[in-house]
Amino acid sequence: MKRRTDRLLFALLAWFGACVAVAAPPVTSTDSIGIPVTDLERSVAFYTQVLDFTKVTETEIAGPDYEHLFGVFGVRVRIARLQLGDESIDLMNFVVPDGRPVPVDSHSNDLWFQHVAIIVRDMDAAYRRLRDHKVRYASTEPQTLPDWNPNAGGIKAFYFRDPDGNHLEILQFPAGKGAGKWHRAGNDLFMGIDHTAIAVADTDASIQFYRDTLGMKVVGTSDNYGTEQEHLNNVFGAHLRITALRSNGGPGVELLEYLTPRTGRSIPADSTAVDHWYWQINMVGPSVSALAKAVVDDGYRSVSTGVTTLEPAPFGATSGFIVRDPDGHAVQLIDRTPPQPEHQP
Repeated sequence: MKRRTDRLLFALLAWFGACVAVAAPPVTSTDSIGIPVTDLERSVAFYTQVLDFTKVTETEIAGPDYEHLFGVFGVRVRIARLQLGDESIDLMNFVVPDGRPVPVDSHSNDLWFQHVAIIVRDMDAAYRRLRDHKVRYASTEPQTLPDWNPNAGGIKAFYFRDPDGNHLEILQFPAGKGAGKWHRAGNDLFMGIDHTAIAVADTDASIQFYRDTLGMKVVGTSDNYGTEQEHLNNVFGAHLRITALRSNGGPGVELLEYLTPRTGRSIPADSTAVDHWYWQINMVGPSVSALAKAVVDDGYRSVSTGVTTLEPAPFGATSGFIVRDPDGHAVQLIDRTPPQPEHQP
């Protein structure tokens, strides 16, 4: 009787364990931000000569593995990895097939909006550099956010565009705000990337994806409005709920929900990786398979047909899976090649 009872108890425990969802291990860091470009040489020149990035390496990828990764048949991509301080971006030139351009009337509250926030040591000097190179404005001019806003007061910021029209931001933190490394002594005018910002329709839905499924942490919030915010975003009546999330390393992700005006357009449902509004947040996790299962089980749309082994491994990523967040922004989950032990003579 005892043996039968034990077997029954074991069966019940096994059934219960199968019914309980096992949380995927959280992402450990943001590896890089993928930015779409149409002329790789022109874009590398802009980012290195104007913004002081350093080109690390360049690769070209194609073949069945990458067709399954990007969900696009016949895809071929040239990618240049650039570094600024401790952070990296990947300039992504989809050679084939052709994609659709960003609408000419695009605004910062459209849900395909995304930028990287580049930290500068001196806003006036950085702004002069951009003017000297005749960059395209997205803000009317640099803005200092008002002191009545406790979480954003004193921050200086300016939106501008790269040669393809991608939004970028330069940002200077006042004393007491931002990571300590943004206040270190030095001569570098452009210091690194603090975060990538994305427009979202519903902050709570996005938090469920980035925090509850991927394991990032909410590290700050802000309620931004007023003339400074309007002129920064170049959107009349802009009132934003801003939420900052981070993992253990790399740039954070900043959610920008426009409380007003709520006229931003959604990312087209038929978007693919070759469309020119396609950005990509590359996140490292200890188990891409577990993370991929978690996002699919939670109902998020995948770009990839499944977890894909990447050969050759671009920038050390040995496998990948691309998923869309609730608004359609792309996140690539990657495994990294473990560091090889040094040879001991």
